[in-house]
Parts: sequence; structure tokens; C-alpha cells
Amino acid sequence: MNDDKIPLAGVIGSPIAHSRSPALHGHWLRTNGLRGHYVPMDVGQSNLAEVLRALPKAGFVGVNVTIPHKEAALELADVVADRAALIGAANTLTFKPDGKIYADNTDGYGFMENLRTAAPHWDPSVGPATVLGAGGASRAVICSLLDAGVPEIRLSNRTRARAEALRQEFGTRVVVYDWVQAGNALDGAATVVNASSLGMIGKAELRVPLDGLSPDAVVTDLVYAPLDTALLQRARERGCVTVDGLGMLIHQAVPGFERWFGVRPVVDEETRRVALGQ
Repeated sequence: MNDDKIPLAGVIGSPIAHSRSPALHGHWLRTNGLRGHYVPMDVGQSNLAEVLRALPKAGFVGVNVTIPHKEAALELADVVADRAALIGAANTLTFKPDGKIYADNTDGYGFMENLRTAAPHWDPSVGPATVLGAGGASRAVICSLLDAGVPEIRLSNRTRARAEALRQEFGTRVVVYDWVQAGNALDGAATVVNASSLGMIGKAELRVPLDGLSPDAVVTDLVYAPLDTALLQRARERGCVTVDGLGMLIHQAVPGFERWFGVRPVVDEETRRVALGQ
């Protein structure tokens, strides 16, 4: 990193005003005494390629990419990490000195770090995992769970075709359940993940029955607004260990910050407060 230049990074999406990433990275820059800035950029799909090619010339060392650009960013990259290629989307871009774009996906890393930190006794090998939702977040979750050694993933999505497409990609350890049968997919599951937007503020409720949910299961919800979702509340009432979604947001940001600014940030309670806007 050239000491004469202040490194710049940011997050690209549309919309982007709601993003907590600028506050999170700004906190890490301040606490580590680093020069640098991290800014939100609302960029439309038609302008994405032009903006990404221009950013290195403006002093940017990298960016996070969020909805709706994760798949397009992967296609625009010059070099793609294996895990980003497997997931089929990129959320972390690093600009090389020659301006080339290196694409990675740290969503799976963030998911696993959050799960292991908040539920340290979680063992992926003890039983099936049920994953609700088949969007981009689900792809990262499935990939990381399979890699961790989960013996079977029971996948259910409101549109069955999307779930079937993921089964085709990830193989026979993924078993698809119709959405109306999603409750059955919980029976005997050791891990349950809501990777859909259901239960988020402004979205429909997650109405999957929990009758078959074991009290020994670990239940996590990628939704973090609200932080304590109805799913997590209901799971706790059944005796389950629950993990909220804020940690995934925080942990997925760590590798990018380290690459761009040269310091690996610490994730602690103050970090959580900043991410929550407190």
C-alpha cells in the first residue's frame, strides 16, 4: 500500500442507504488508528461495469458488493476465488495494482464464524441441516455446511424450482422438500437455518410449523432486522440454542477489511453495538 495515498473502500448496491457496512468499517478504521475511508455507493445495474473499472483509478483498493450485484460482479471479475465460483456470486472485490478485479465470497465464512462463535458446541456431523430459502445467501450457507461435514441438507423454498436448481448444483446430499412440507424437514434436524427474507421487518412472517423441531437443534436466522426474530423466539421456547444473524454480517466483513487496510479487525461486543447503530 502506497503511504502517499489514503486507501478507499466501500459498498456497492441499490438501494444502499440502509447498509451498516460503512459504520462497521469506519469503526474498525478508527479503533485501529488507520488512514482510510469506506463509503456507500448506490450504483444501478447498467452502470456497474463502468463504475468498477473506474474505482481503482480513483484510489479504491476494494469494495463489498450487495443486492442486486453479487452475480454480475462475479462475471465482471478478472480473477475469481474458488469459493466464489462454487457459490456463484461475489460479495468482496479487491482491486489489484494493475486495476484487475479479484472476486471472492466471504458470506459462507461469515455464516460459519457466527455459528461457531455463538454456538461453540455445535457439531455439523451429528445430523441433517434444514435450510429455508434458495436465494444467494442460501447458496453460501449450503456450500459452507457441506464443506463442514453436514451429512444431509434438507432444502425448502417457496418456489420449488429454485431449490431443485441448487440440488442439481450441490449434489445428492441436498434433498428438496415442498414448501408446504417444510415443517417435516425439521424433524430430526440438528441445524436449522432461515436463509430467506421471511420474518424480516417489512416482509411476510415465517410460518413454518416447529412441531418436529428437536430441543437439541441449533437454530440460526440470517435476518437481523429484527435481531431477535419470531423464529428464534419460538425455537428458544422449545429449548434450542439460537444464533442471530448480525454476527454473519460482521464476520463476512473481516477478510475484506484485512485485505484492503492491512489489519485484521477484532469482533467484540462494541463491534455488535456499532453494527446495530447503537
